[in-house]
Amino acid sequence: MRAIVQRVTSAQVIDKADGTSGAIEHGLLLLVGVHRNDTEAQAKKLAEKIVNLRIFNDSEGKMNLSLLDTSGSDVLAVSNFTVYGDSKKSRRPSFTDSAGFEQGKVHFDQFVGFLRTFGFKVPTGVFGADMAVTLVNDGPVTVIVDVDA
Repeated sequence: MRAIVQRVTSAQVIDKADGTSGAIEHGLLLLVGVHRNDTEAQAKKLAEKIVNLRIFNDSEGKMNLSLLDTSGSDVLAVSNFTVYGDSKKSRRPSFTDSAGFEQGKVHFDQFVGFLRTFGFKVPTGVFGADMAVTLVNDGPVTVIVDVDA
């Protein structure tokens, strides 16, 4: 699994078809891709890595704090198969490494469930929908987090 992790002061996702939305204030926006070889173990490992990722500033302005160390931080998770897009061979990305719809949904939902075990509400977009994501990146801080497939 892979996540593009962005520290934000606010973020929102809206399903373009029906207006379903999720939003957070201060915290992390996660664009999450599921690899075709992923299992539940990768979903759990990715969730653990993200909640422990030290990308929030401490009192001295150094990135020493994780989600678990901060109060009032939230998580917005958005499924995004395109994070496994491969454009090494051509100008049109290939998505053959991305999981199919059913497998991707299962592991994305498992990932969100694992995040929730840490006490976060974790709003999400609608899996597989055409969505609009808005954010205010804080820092800016953007990190790619991978776990082995």
